[in-house]
Amino acid sequence: MTTIVTSRHFKAHPSLVTYAEEAVEKFGRYYDGVIRCEVILRFEKSRKSLKIAEVIASVYRSRLKAEEQTEDFEKSIDGAVEKIIVQLKKYKAKLRAKDRQKVRIVREKA
Repeated sequence: MTTIVTSRHFKAHPSLVTYAEEAVEKFGRYYDGVIRCEVILRFEKSRKSLKIAEVIASVYRSRLKAEEQTEDFEKSIDGAVEKIIVQLKKYKAKLRAKDRQKVRIVREKA
């Protein structure tokens, strides 16, 4: 899985970049078909200095996206990663359901 960490409107500290990369590595536990993952970190002063983390995971024929806003980057990253994990579980369940239907059709033909 390729991981890209981008920071907008500020320069991210290397420890924050490694934290984001380690958080995204959790996806492998839930679904190993994640091709690419992007973590976009934004800082907005105009809205009470919000820290926003956006995570985009690319899987086969689909892109899963989550965004979280808090006053701390680590909390934002963790929240967005948890949202993506829920989406990955749902995506994997759909794939398994499709596979079961294909197996059922093949068994009926035989």
